[in-house]
Amino acid sequence: MKKLHTEININATPERVWQVLTDFASYAEWNPFIIAAAGNAAVGERLEIRMDPPGGRAATFRPTVTGAESPKRLEWMGKFLFKGLFDGRHRFEIEGTSRGTNLIQSEEFTGVLVPLLAKSLDGPTRKGFELMNRAIKERAEDG
Repeated sequence: MKKLHTEININATPERVWQVLTDFASYAEWNPFIIAAAGNAAVGERLEIRMDPPGGRAATFRPTVTGAESPKRLEWMGKFLFKGLFDGRHRFEIEGTSRGTNLIQSEEFTGVLVPLLAKSLDGPTRKGFELMNRAIKERAEDG
């Protein structure tokens, strides 16, 4: 198993951060990591996510939403080809603070390919998370 964890403080309400995060149709306008997304932020829904990690290869995934609690948490589970090969549980946690919102973006990777992909996860994927966090912050604070 491999875990990635990033966080950022945003000077906006949790509701505003949730709005930015779940407006999948506008991802192409502002998101440098998930360059396209479609679907609904509701448990059981299937999303279509196009990720383009910096220095990595773009890929399209079709994860299933496993958690959606406005304005607190969004989570999806994706897999490569079949369960157990390379699976990822991606999670966004939105926590209200006295100064706005703390956004935590994390992912837990499991499967037989994880050891082979660990370097890519620590490099381009982590960098993609950080870029996306900053882009969410900019969009939520400017909006």
